[in-house]
Order: sequence, then structure tokens, then C-alpha cells
Amino acid sequence: MSQAKTNARKCAVQALYQWQMSGESLIRIETYFLEEEHLKGAQKTYFSELFHGVPKQLDVIDAALAEFVDRPVEKIDPVERAILRIGAYELINRLETPYKVIINEGVNLAKDFGADGSHKYVNGILDKVAQKQRAVEIAAKQAKIQN
Repeated sequence: MSQAKTNARKCAVQALYQWQMSGESLIRIETYFLEEEHLKGAQKTYFSELFHGVPKQLDVIDAALAEFVDRPVEKIDPVERAILRIGAYELINRLETPYKVIINEGVNLAKDFGADGSHKYVNGILDKVAQKQRAVEIAAKQAKIQN
């Protein structure tokens, strides 16, 4: 995965966190990120897709997460919630990106931004979401290994 996409994910986590906590408009938050050059080194189109895509599909994303989390999605730590929502969004919508890459990126985001040990929680939840959302991809990969 490119560093520019990794940087876009980092910015998207921060922007989604801000949106979740403040309730400010997406446009206002995105403008702030653009004007303050937070997106330097980030793939801006990918940031925008993640940042606008998660709220647009929030019901679908939260339903995918709700099956596997131990509490209501809204009660999850806001940083972890933003990371999980981005990961679920990518697992559902970015089928060209291998599920293991998405999970790994989520784990790294949790290590960078989350509380101690949150990367284990993020890994477990995204793995379960992947098992459901990417069942065909996972089965094909396992069949390839066995042959």
C-alpha cells in the first residue's frame, strides 16, 4: 500500500474523530484539513473518499461492526470507532484492496492513535468483519494455499 494512502487514512481518522466529537459539518472539517496542509503527503482523493464515505454509509458500516463488537458502536472509544469505521468502509467498498492490508492499516492506526492495546481490539473486530464481508476472497486464498 502506498504511503500516500496510509497518510490519507491517518488524516481521515483525525477528521472523523473531529466530526464524531464536534458534530461540525464535513465540509468545514475537510476545509480545515486542506487549508492547514494536514494532507501534505496524503492522497487527497482517498482522504476525501474515506471522510465522506463513512458518514454517507454510516448505517451499513455500524451494522457490520455491531455484529462483532461487545457494546453499542456509539459506546466504543471515539478513536477506535473512527478506525473501525474506516476499516469496515474499506472492507465493504474497496474490494481491490486485499483484506489483510486493510486490517494491517487499521492495526497500525490503532497503534499510532489509540490507547495501549487498542490495536488488538481493532485487529479482532476487523478480522471478523473481513470474514463476513470478504468470505469469497478468504476462501479463495485458503484454497490456493491448500493446493
